[in-house]
Amino acid sequence: MALPWALAVLSLLPLLDAQSPACSSNFSVPITNASLDQISGKWFYIALVFRFPELKKEASELHASFYYLMPNHAEDTILTREYTTMSGQCFYNFNNLRVYRENATLSMYYYGADHYVHLLLPKDPKTFMLAFFKDKQNMGLVLYADKPEVTPEQMEQFYDYLTCMGMDKSEVMYSDEKKNLCLPLEKQHDEERRKEQERSETGTALD
Repeated sequence: MALPWALAVLSLLPLLDAQSPACSSNFSVPITNASLDQISGKWFYIALVFRFPELKKEASELHASFYYLMPNHAEDTILTREYTTMSGQCFYNFNNLRVYRENATLSMYYYGADHYVHLLLPKDPKTFMLAFFKDKQNMGLVLYADKPEVTPEQMEQFYDYLTCMGMDKSEVMYSDEKKNLCLPLEKQHDEERRKEQERSETGTALD
């Protein structure tokens, strides 16, 4: 199971040469160390729009998702850990994203090719978005926030970007945190990491 944004890129050719919507200069704002620090940490999938016909059904089965982003400034990569509830099951996955600073894009290596998404940073630092566009029939937008619920103002930012890209509110699919089945697995992983850290610290102390 891939990150939620990978639902879109599975069937797309690389998008670095695609033209971003002319109505928003934010699609080409370079990624900086500050940008990477801003998206570091735990995030929740909130809402998405995918116009890729073959992916709408799969996206509709995505109930909830939260994940951790761990940027590496020196290597221009982002390590990800994701917990996704889909079709009534919890899936865990980790991946490594490549950062292209000047193009404001992130890439994921999938099925022998790199696939790209544009990182969008709204005014509210507690949210960010990922955009895909190939043409009007093949585009998408995903909203993430640092909490499973967002404010009306945060949603309005998302809707503004939808309008910018020529999409409509009626196309939006929303997460449902009540259906999140991954909290026990996250707790298990946290406990395992805690024990591993304790063993590592004990070993260092003995040395």
